[in-house]
Amino acid sequence: MEYLIGIDIGTSSAKAVAFSTKGSFLLKKSVPYPIESPRQEFKEQNCELLFEAVLTTLKEVVQAMDGKLLGISFSSVLHSIIAVDKKGKPLTNCLIWADNRSCAYASELKGTELGKAIYKKTGTPIHPMTPLCKISWIRDHQPDTFRRTVKFISIKEYILFRLFGVFRVDFSVASATALFDNSNLKWFAPALRFAGIESHHLSKPVPPTFLLPPLKKELADYLKISPKTPFVIGAGDGCLANLGALAMREGEAVVTIGTSAAVRMTSTKVIYDEQERLFNYLLTEKIFVSGGATNNGGIVYQWFMEHFYETDFSKTEILKKVKALEKIPAGSEGLLFLPYLAGERAPLWDASAKGIFFGISSQHTKAHFHRAVLEGILFNIFQIGQALEEAAGKMERIYANGGFAQMDFAMQMIADIFGKEVSILETEEASAFGAVILGMKALNLLHAFEEARRMMKIQKTFLPNKEKHSIYQQYFDIFRGLYPKLKTDFDKIATLGVR
Repeated sequence: MEYLIGIDIGTSSAKAVAFSTKGSFLLKKSVPYPIESPRQEFKEQNCELLFEAVLTTLKEVVQAMDGKLLGISFSSVLHSIIAVDKKGKPLTNCLIWADNRSCAYASELKGTELGKAIYKKTGTPIHPMTPLCKISWIRDHQPDTFRRTVKFISIKEYILFRLFGVFRVDFSVASATALFDNSNLKWFAPALRFAGIESHHLSKPVPPTFLLPPLKKELADYLKISPKTPFVIGAGDGCLANLGALAMREGEAVVTIGTSAAVRMTSTKVIYDEQERLFNYLLTEKIFVSGGATNNGGIVYQWFMEHFYETDFSKTEILKKVKALEKIPAGSEGLLFLPYLAGERAPLWDASAKGIFFGISSQHTKAHFHRAVLEGILFNIFQIGQALEEAAGKMERIYANGGFAQMDFAMQMIADIFGKEVSILETEEASAFGAVILGMKALNLLHAFEEARRMMKIQKTFLPNKEKHSIYQQYFDIFRGLYPKLKTDFDKIATLGVR
């Protein structure tokens, strides 16, 4: 059998997933890794652990497969940054998207003429998640590290350097840095000046279909693959999740809920939002994926399960607890939850935002709180979806993927809250599948992405309940009004050092 492998470098784990040339899922291996938080606003990962996880998953899949490996393509999480020296050795841990240490730099820039220009040119909202702000923080708070740094790179670039010995970044990952001009496909000089760097401090940008140099021989021997095996640089995980869901037509949207969450639509043009709530990242040179990402997806649900139920965050335990939620009415009988435990990206772009339970009364049980947490996460995703519809046009159909797609109860809630049909595709590994589709195009196994629609296999479809949708709209109106009323108090708490 001929097959390809998609490598997905995620927030909580690395995955290697094998697919046939017809798009059939064959095999997956994954290795988890932790997030380190030496201070509340710091969110870091060990670069070596992530590199070893990628090697391990890839080796395990290759060993388990019986057939001809046609190629390997990469998907990776966005917004990470690592400072490395002239030998490519890390001078810092990997600062991930959830790291909020550079809040002051985002606040300084947001709303200024320069900030507006950066958003318009780069498609990336101003926020502490951006490498732009993180590099600025390193410059001022770790000047010795900044001085010794030869390159500032993402986790994908670090892994590629270890594998192939070159510094390259795909247009997709670059487009989420707030440092890259999406229209001219080069580093944006005003943003570089703000960070205090020059273009040589960053990797050379290349198309997502770029074929990497031959794999280092010692690593090819370790993996037991030919050094001539084609490796495609790939793209960012969010863009590839849309491609992997085959949601490439007008009116098709993707809701992804993993550690974080996002709502995205694909277009051949930039979808500019005057309020700067939405991103515009590149899938390829001519295809944009627009939408909004929230910090507070599955990571919030994990927090609730571990601290309120004191149970392992596993699929079996979740399904046991979710069964009880069916008895709780939509809207959790007036209990609302703001899910902003990790500050927030879309739609607020406020690193000081916090979480609250609102409307608590004596009738509320642990099951009510459980349902309210799910509803709060999904209300926030719906709020992003509303902003996207305002800027891009109506969503006709939603494809859902990510870890939450395994939970039918949550998928039905999405259908009811959005008031739209929600479909789940056969493979839940949309980003890895998207990487494989991109790899197939790079290797001329596909001439156009549209051809991949023949691979689409819908597993389940959830239809919206009109009565519940009406109830949810009433509660959502209250939910939407809570943050503006509390923003000043969230800011006050932040100044007290509580992050």
